[in-house]
Amino acid sequence: MTPVVPARTSLESNFPAAMLSAVGTKESWRKEVHRPATSTHKWWAKRLGTVFRGILASATTPDDADAAAAYGSQLDLKGAVVLDPFSGSGVTGVEALKLGARAVCFDINPVATLIQRQAMQPWNMEGLAAAYRAVESACRDEIDRLHRTEDGRSVLYYFWVATVQCPDCSDKVRLFDSPVFSKNAYPKRVPKAQIVCPECLAVKQSRYDFRSETCPNGHEISPRGAVRGQMTSCRQGHTFKILTALGGNRPTFEMYAKMVADPDGSKVYESITDWDRDLYEKCVERLAGLPDSVVLPQGELARGNNTDQALKWNFREWRDFFNARQLVSLSLIATAIRDLPRPSAEREALATLFSGTLEFNNLFTSFKGEGTGAVRHMFSHHVLKPERTPLEAHPWGTPQSSGSFSTLYKSRLQRAHEYKVRPADLVDEGAGVERVTGLAKPLVATVVDSWASFEAAQGQTAYVATRNSAETDLPNGSIDLVVTDPPYMDNVHYAELADFFHAWLHGMRPYDAYAATATTRRTGEVQHADPVEFGKAIEAVWSECARVLKPRGLLAFTFHQARISGWVQVVESLRRAGFVITAVQPVKGEMSTSIVKTGAREPSNLDSVVVCRRAADGATNPNSSPEEALATAQKELSALLEAGVDVGAGDVRSVVRGSLLAYLSSSGTALNDAVIAQVDALASEAIDALIAPKQSAAILV
Repeated sequence: MTPVVPARTSLESNFPAAMLSAVGTKESWRKEVHRPATSTHKWWAKRLGTVFRGILASATTPDDADAAAAYGSQLDLKGAVVLDPFSGSGVTGVEALKLGARAVCFDINPVATLIQRQAMQPWNMEGLAAAYRAVESACRDEIDRLHRTEDGRSVLYYFWVATVQCPDCSDKVRLFDSPVFSKNAYPKRVPKAQIVCPECLAVKQSRYDFRSETCPNGHEISPRGAVRGQMTSCRQGHTFKILTALGGNRPTFEMYAKMVADPDGSKVYESITDWDRDLYEKCVERLAGLPDSVVLPQGELARGNNTDQALKWNFREWRDFFNARQLVSLSLIATAIRDLPRPSAEREALATLFSGTLEFNNLFTSFKGEGTGAVRHMFSHHVLKPERTPLEAHPWGTPQSSGSFSTLYKSRLQRAHEYKVRPADLVDEGAGVERVTGLAKPLVATVVDSWASFEAAQGQTAYVATRNSAETDLPNGSIDLVVTDPPYMDNVHYAELADFFHAWLHGMRPYDAYAATATTRRTGEVQHADPVEFGKAIEAVWSECARVLKPRGLLAFTFHQARISGWVQVVESLRRAGFVITAVQPVKGEMSTSIVKTGAREPSNLDSVVVCRRAADGATNPNSSPEEALATAQKELSALLEAGVDVGAGDVRSVVRGSLLAYLSSSGTALNDAVIAQVDALASEAIDALIAPKQSAAILV
């Protein structure tokens, strides 16, 4: 049989980075539209399907052929087996299946495995609709009754504010940053806003930039709230730390406003009434009386990089993330889904949809404002950041809702199904990037959970399992290509965040093999703040990849790391595992305007595609000196700049570091502190050479 991977590939020497950056940029703005199969649920650092299609196409195209043309063709990789050991949301597996290959997708986190299964397996839409109607019949009326006004209108959103007591005088302080709680996404264009009186909680329409107002009860309203960063002040003038005032307790929350759907379809803001408070108290009583048989979140938070903020605010259990009405309403939905006949792909899809709904229905969400999606989801900062003014949404929702079970059913599941049946790819047509159908095979994979089942299966098949990729059941030499996106050393710690979803899911058991453990944290996780421990963990996975790769097989992964220690550990772990880096290719990464990236000292727009082959197969680094490695990196970056791709200082630094360290490691140079300092100095020089002229030209223009 002809090898799937040529002796020299376009991925190594003729990579269409500029074209892929163009199509990737378009995808990055609306991943959920362009790649909906992998967007049925939240996952972090989700890669671009267009770029991974390009990696697969380039890795199977000889270096003297046109990889860009292969990307935009009906490329057929029938017979190829592609492994992703860090599969996340399943981007690699989906792109491999669309190209006719068979996919092996492992992730150590069960929530990721659940998302992958939704991306690859087909649903019977009649069966899915019937299951949805059964859940709706079981719980919607009751949820609607818990979200209504005294005259029967639907409440779309309740607005809450955290409160603390002043340590000096016991005065209750409402933790408003500003009395403006609703404004338009474009306030200068639409200045109308809603404000609340911090004294009596009366609601009034005003402007987003008001200077002084008087509430209906005669209180003067200042445009500044009581909170200043970590400090707040009471009405008597005492200033104190919010965390100190909590005194080891969670903040209490007080309702102050609601958005109501009027019969004519308009939305109105109203103050909270005694009837609203009584309705909520009934939810408190109902929650206390729920039987043990219902689904509710289980488990406690453990210390971690992404959980410490919530723990400081004394959120100790996962159920603390929800108020009583949310717990009752969400439990009704979760229990109805759990009690559907099992097993079925459709029941599993609804369980995943419910889990995704949690992101928008908890005490860590907030109001985005008018003219945009109303709910700012809890992971907008990639950490569990407590919210002083949380938004409580109607979890089942109405056609006017945002982030609800019913609206996400349409925007996520129905859209994903349509994509699976008729996949579309973004293609650079010369005059612009267009969505093109007919290039990819439909996603109708049989999902199995063992190598034996994978070998026995016929047709489109995906082996999807929750497991440590350092220890697999794959035979020696069974994999043609390993394509992945490993965790960064010290960025988002996925298990710490995924436990929020798992706290509900492990009681629902979306499919029979779903983990029943109390946490998704596992021994063998690669993410680690300590560089040495990170290096050890990722080396174990690379070693397993080297074992299962066929002779002359190829490993390619995307990587970007702000700390050079992360690059050093990745490069050295590859060497110890028996790999040689044969190319480092810069290409468009995830959305460059994300909060995490814009907050970085040197924001990034690009990833590096690190291409490796086994030393045992005779692989060598193509550069003959550090100078040549540096020149190669600068040439690749210059080509992207000339094509109009946004290349920042962080991108230059990362790509140059990767290229130089790859060469030095392959030549046997010890990557000690002196060598690392020299690499960083050369990276800084490259930034001056590539970025400074561009900035000067921009100033002149």
